[in-house]
Amino acid sequence: MLRRIDLSGEVPGYSARALRELMPRAAFDVNEALRSVQPLIDDIRHRGTAAVVEIVERFDHVRLEHLRVPAEAIKTAVEELDPDLRRAYQTSIDRVRAAHEAQRLPEVVTEVAPGGTVTERYLPVDRVGLYAPGGLAVLASSVIMNAVPAQIAGVGSIALASPSQKNNNGLPDQGILAVAGMLGIDEVYSVGGPAAIGMFAYGTDECAPVDMITGPGNIYVTAAKRAVRGLVGIDAEAGTTEIAVIADATADPAHVAADLISQAEHDPAAASVLITDSADLADAVDAELVRRVPDTRHAGRIQTALAGEQSGTILVADIDEAVAVADAYAAEHLEIQTADAREVALRVRNAGAIFVGAYSPVSLGDYCAGSNHVLPTGGCARHSAGLSVHTFLRGVHIIDYSREALEVVAADVVAFANSEDLPSHGEAVSVRFEAK
Repeated sequence: MLRRIDLSGEVPGYSARALRELMPRAAFDVNEALRSVQPLIDDIRHRGTAAVVEIVERFDHVRLEHLRVPAEAIKTAVEELDPDLRRAYQTSIDRVRAAHEAQRLPEVVTEVAPGGTVTERYLPVDRVGLYAPGGLAVLASSVIMNAVPAQIAGVGSIALASPSQKNNNGLPDQGILAVAGMLGIDEVYSVGGPAAIGMFAYGTDECAPVDMITGPGNIYVTAAKRAVRGLVGIDAEAGTTEIAVIADATADPAHVAADLISQAEHDPAAASVLITDSADLADAVDAELVRRVPDTRHAGRIQTALAGEQSGTILVADIDEAVAVADAYAAEHLEIQTADAREVALRVRNAGAIFVGAYSPVSLGDYCAGSNHVLPTGGCARHSAGLSVHTFLRGVHIIDYSREALEVVAADVVAFANSEDLPSHGEAVSVRFEAK
């Protein structure tokens, strides 16, 4: 079922870069998408609301009279929410809030010399725009994952955008509206895709521009975020979802297969990768995939994802090689289904999130683990982290020196300045000690 790459015993002979080039990976050409998206962003920049309305009608086939969702629609979505789903939403909110509260950063004052201090304060951005996808999968869970960390960080103004749904009178999905209401977010827009990103970046007569945009989306949303990056902050340029599973002979092939399928369900370009030192397990997982995929609701989408160049099984000689391969791949989601799974997990350096053992599947993290599911893709876990409270904070240094403290270091500043041919920098210090 999954194509195989046999690296057994060869991994130590490859550099990290060479290993990365061998990994299954989806093609993700943001620059190509940007060529289609840039004119839309430019149109919103110049024409505001009128451009947003036209773009929404063109792509979502809904003609909006107002971009903003009426407060009554949000209230109704909460009131009409199925009790079981409301409980699930609340469980997710509570656990995400509990896990992210620990990410708060205290103010730190450091006395670097007598009379000289540097204080680091962590200040939230003033206003953020959160994006919740509404395409192949409508992700109410993403509202929780974006909004809760922003609220904990202390962001004062939060706006949410999600695509219009023809089957909901042009409003975003009812689940997304209900979660927004449960979180106290009353500024919601029926705008999706690049139009939402342009609206947030440049503003309209209904939506004030934001300072930061976060949230997952398709390649066109990613391209739009690239187009406005710098004007606003963004969380990341996220690609299609991916899972890698390190498994040995102790793993249950049914568990592994189910987890690979769960991520393939997202998108035909989703990546599902098995890394194992057991050919027997690989065979058993393939057999489970053959048995299970035809009975899934999204069998066509899943089959396409599993058969794509972005998915596959990588055979290695042992768990040491498996960890090296996993670090080279730097998966968005990495499961460890091995003997001593936690010990193996602690050896991994590159992953967006790591799921340990048979009872910590990625699906748990998607909804109710307490962790965040907005994670780096495409190997970016080598240098970037997932969305968190820190995403919405800026560290600001406050420098406070007395006259005596500055005088101690004045000669050093002058020496530095002169060495860099910036003598006026030095004079800005020495002038303070000239006789009057």
